Amino acid sequence: MIDFVWPWAILAFPLPFLIYYFAPRRDQEEPALLIPFYRFIKDDASVTADSKRKDLTKVLLMLIGWIALVTSATKPQFIGEPITLPTSGRDLMLAVDVSGSMGTEDMELNGEKRTRLAIVKNIVGDFVEQREGDRLGLILFGTRAYLQTPLTFDRKTVKTLLEESPLGIAGGKTAIGDAIGLGVKKLKDRPAENRVLILLTDGVNNVGEIDPVQASKIAAQEGVRIYTIGFGSDSLVIPGLLFQRTVNPSAELDSETLIKIAEATGGTFQRAKSARELSEIYEELNKLEPINQDPKTFRPSKALFHIPLSIATIISLVLTITSLGYIQRMVELSRRYRELPKFLSGEKK
Repeated sequence: MIDFVWPWAILAFPLPFLIYYFAPRRDQEEPALLIPFYRFIKDDASVTADSKRKDLTKVLLMLIGWIALVTSATKPQFIGEPITLPTSGRDLMLAVDVSGSMGTEDMELNGEKRTRLAIVKNIVGDFVEQREGDRLGLILFGTRAYLQTPLTFDRKTVKTLLEESPLGIAGGKTAIGDAIGLGVKKLKDRPAENRVLILLTDGVNNVGEIDPVQASKIAAQEGVRIYTIGFGSDSLVIPGLLFQRTVNPSAELDSETLIKIAEATGGTFQRAKSARELSEIYEELNKLEPINQDPKTFRPSKALFHIPLSIATIISLVLTITSLGYIQRMVELSRRYRELPKFLSGEKK
């Protein structure tokens, strides 16, 4: 629908007519001067039917321009359909380990060997898409913890930035405590009952300025609930020149610390040894019940005042260019008046 922000500006519509009918005018008098050489200037000064049509066109253009100008002054805008803001969900901060160990190829997806990080991008990306109504944020951590995406309803951007995150972008080591501290910092200003941090890692805290357990205590004080996920296969076959050997690629995973973090904050710890198990964990996390809040709606608006204003501007330019033609004719008429003495002297001869 079309709405007008300043509808009272429409009161200016009759202003030109009021000026025309009520403004004082000079009394029209009969011409006091008779010009004997009228034929000499008749072609430039006489009022013909063609000039009357031009005057009528000029008046119509001025009227249309005035209507367009007043319409622009009312500030018209297009009001779209009401949109309900998704404010009934939680504030979820996703902390994802992108350290060097996440490049280990101990996972399979659709029968193909994949790195841990590739599986995380696929499964967590699907989780992000399903969290409609939640504010989501993304923290990437390795040697340092970085806020990749602040809390936002834009799930598409969160998923895109996760998928575009390269391995080792935050360093090769694992700073779990710093990741928790950063997550708490970004969540503490949100409603207390909505603060959730989901932390995924495949290693042990071996760098950083804050101990993970100490960080979890701070999170508990701030009302941040932390769900921890330990990711990585417990067996990996490495082919050799003469024989194969099996190793545990998750030997450094500190499950004990992750359990303490979850218990201290009221969350849970879960272990994922395959892509299927990780998918099941996020499906379970996806069942978190959102806290209902008062819905908020808004109607998008688009300003339209520039359209009638452009019309009025174009008409003004046309009238200005047209008036320049009249000015040229007046200059030509003046030039002919200056030639009158020569003309009169020629007649006398």
